[in-house]
Amino acid sequence: MRWRTLLRQYCFLLITCLLTALEAVPIDIDKTKVQNIPVESAKIEPPDTGLYYDEYLKQVIDVLETDKHFREKLQKADIEEIKSGRLSKELDLVSHHVRTKLDELKRQEVGRLRMLIKAKLDSLQDIGMDHQALLKQFDHLNHLNPDKFESTDLDMLIKAATNDLEHYDKTRHEEFKKYEMMKEHERREYLKTLNEEKRKEEESKFEEMKKKHENHPKVNHPGSKDQLKEVWEETDGLDPNDFDPKTFFKLHDVNSDGFLDEQELEALFTKELEKVYDPKNEEDDMVEMEEERLRMREHVMNEVDTNKDRLVTLEEFLKATEKKEFLEPDSWETLDQQQFFTEEELKEYENIIALQENELKKKADELQKQKEELQRQHDQLEAQKLEYHQVAFCQKIMALKKISGALLKACVFVTYFIVL
Repeated sequence: MRWRTLLRQYCFLLITCLLTALEAVPIDIDKTKVQNIPVESAKIEPPDTGLYYDEYLKQVIDVLETDKHFREKLQKADIEEIKSGRLSKELDLVSHHVRTKLDELKRQEVGRLRMLIKAKLDSLQDIGMDHQALLKQFDHLNHLNPDKFESTDLDMLIKAATNDLEHYDKTRHEEFKKYEMMKEHERREYLKTLNEEKRKEEESKFEEMKKKHENHPKVNHPGSKDQLKEVWEETDGLDPNDFDPKTFFKLHDVNSDGFLDEQELEALFTKELEKVYDPKNEEDDMVEMEEERLRMREHVMNEVDTNKDRLVTLEEFLKATEKKEFLEPDSWETLDQQQFFTEEELKEYENIIALQENELKKKADELQKQKEELQRQHDQLEAQKLEYHQVAFCQKIMALKKISGALLKACVFVTYFIVL
């Protein structure tokens, strides 16, 4: 659906929880030449956006999709109208049944957030905090009215997701950089534990694997004619001499919504990535492969997506195929040809790790002291308990002795009385 794609794909956008389905335009090609082209549009499960309120976002979208009035209003909407919040006012006109479902979803989300807050405070052994005040940190819903889903909630959800998802790729790049620095840090730390001979062997093995990884077929420039023709031939099973950009677009618009979204674009790079990465090879890192895929998609989006809505229309796609860069692109530099970080950045990262390790060591030492103190108190209580039992036992023995002595005297007295 167009609105679903816009919503999750405008920075994966939640924004367009909203535009109606478009029928796919028939493709005028010889079907006998095409391998495995689906007759009907494939239904694609929306990807996880990575947001902490992802499930709530998807549920709100699913409920809004059921309202006919809302769909009709949004059918004519553009992205700016949705982002501005003007269309959020239409929420007042949806059916009572839909509003009731949205109210319930909001109550569940507020309850979930409160549980998260409580769990965090419990872990910090913090008490007496105002949960309502802490809810203010979540900007994807109106915490002042936890029982009703209003137009304000839809507006806040749209704006929060738009802002968060616009920074999603940047965050992924930063996490990848940290991943690479940690890999290098651990490698160097491991080398420090080896003697000179073993260290040379490991260094030699590392360089050998590096060269082996770099020895791969040429990678076509993402989005170039050569790259797309390779997909056309090897994935679609079509004659490369019959390559047609319009037909290519419709073939790879998997959900037939009139756009190539980020996931559909990333799928086009699989063949290129397979030239460089193989999960069976020790030298190939699959985390790096996903970073390469992200780089390729970002590059194509920057070149083709002229209105920057993170969706490629047929018109944008065809215009891109008319550019010189499409026919005569520059060579594509893969990750193995680039430096992820400088020595200064690695040292700074290692300093951060050292500080974190020191903090963890301090906490571990404190916990060890607490454990030892608890053990000392336990041993002390056990000693007191044993002493108490010993005293009690002795008192019982003394009491029994007194009773036995009294009984013995009584027996002697009775015996004496009988004898007399």
